[in-house]
Amino acid sequence: VLENQDLQDSIKPQKVEFHSLNFNTTLHWQPGWAREARDALYFVQYKVYGQTTWQNKDECWGISSRVCDLTHETSDIQEPYYSRVRAALAGVYSNWSLSCRFTPWRETMIGPPMVTVVHSNKSIIVKLQAPRSPYKRKRGSNIPMTNYYELLYQVFIINNFLDEQHRVLVYEGKEKVIKIQDLRPGVSYCIVAKMYMPMLDHSSAYSSRQCTVL
Repeated sequence: VLENQDLQDSIKPQKVEFHSLNFNTTLHWQPGWAREARDALYFVQYKVYGQTTWQNKDECWGISSRVCDLTHETSDIQEPYYSRVRAALAGVYSNWSLSCRFTPWRETMIGPPMVTVVHSNKSIIVKLQAPRSPYKRKRGSNIPMTNYYELLYQVFIINNFLDEQHRVLVYEGKEKVIKIQDLRPGVSYCIVAKMYMPMLDHSSAYSSRQCTVL
């Protein structure tokens, strides 16, 4: 029995954490500390905070992977959720390892916007598109993240002639098309953008660079 108890403890999953980007939400965990724990199978359950019964996540029941997609199960974005994972090896089951409480609306990371750049004479026109959630409208298109939060676009210009690293904020607001004027011909400019959420004071990562020479 003692050996079983040792095995139980040594295969128990560690660091059970939610990761979420634009409401695409996955649960991640680490194997137990025993070397053989790498061969364990995992079982995932979830529930809304305050509920008494745990739900099995069927697609993550007896899996060898250490990631489980819970996007669909956490779609009520204002609700707080918990998840838990246990491991099994050689007929022995570990105790459950519990995640921290996770509220999608508060804790999902916002991704950067999509940026398209068109240049005319001495100006650059920047077209911005907010990231989209995995949740769909009735017509089938994915709902943009701007439906869930007040989000502002932040647009930065990098004048490659001066300095690669020096980003200047040229616009902050909700417009999806902006024009940056009075630029110098023959100079290479790059544009990057972020989403900014004033209410929670969160920023996304920078978008990928879009560069053009006037």
